Amino acid sequence: MRDPYETLGVAPSASAETIKSAYRKAARLYHPDRNPDPGAADRFRGIQAAYDLLADDAKRRDYDLQRQRNLIDDPLQEASSLWASYIEKVIS
Repeated sequence: MRDPYETLGVAPSASAETIKSAYRKAARLYHPDRNPDPGAADRFRGIQAAYDLLADDAKRRDYDLQRQRNLIDDPLQEASSLWASYIEKVIS
């Protein structure tokens, strides 16, 4: 699944109103009844899935936490830093 923020064309810090507005605009554009393009139905389903995730506060919070975990630039450095911090606390 693509990033739902990217799918709707909004920033991760977007408000619920902005997300809803972006969803409505994209849904109008890609709804299979209004768009004869063969890929419009798939695109519409992606837009619907992105909105379903971002419109629900709990699902959005869980997604944002998972997204933050996956965006670590250097996992090895992050792991080393965490272990060093842990060892320091255990020793002291």
